[in-house]
Amino acid sequence: MKRFSLITLLILLTLVSLPTQIHAENSFNIYMDDFYSKSNEANKILKDIEKNLKEGSREKVCTRQREAARLGIIANTSLVKAYKTIGEEPPIEVINASKNRWESLLNKC
Repeated sequence: MKRFSLITLLILLTLVSLPTQIHAENSFNIYMDDFYSKSNEANKILKDIEKNLKEGSREKVCTRQREAARLGIIANTSLVKAYKTIGEEPPIEVINASKNRWESLLNKC
């Protein structure tokens, strides 16, 4: 019985005394996750619109296109923030080209 109590006490002290780490995501991962989720969602909306147009339906095309564009612009912003959190310069030319594409979709409908 003493041995069991001693082992239990040692295990308890070990668990209490060891620092526990919380595996929180860092800012870079949060921004990158946001970038990927928003850009994937925007591209999915555009593919759905394309499919609907091929089927002859024009239902809420402009509204959905604007929503996709807004998501794309937010995704680009998250990508720029991700680069800034790690101290690297983002690929400005590529990001600007993408931004122009999304703004074109947003404004031309």
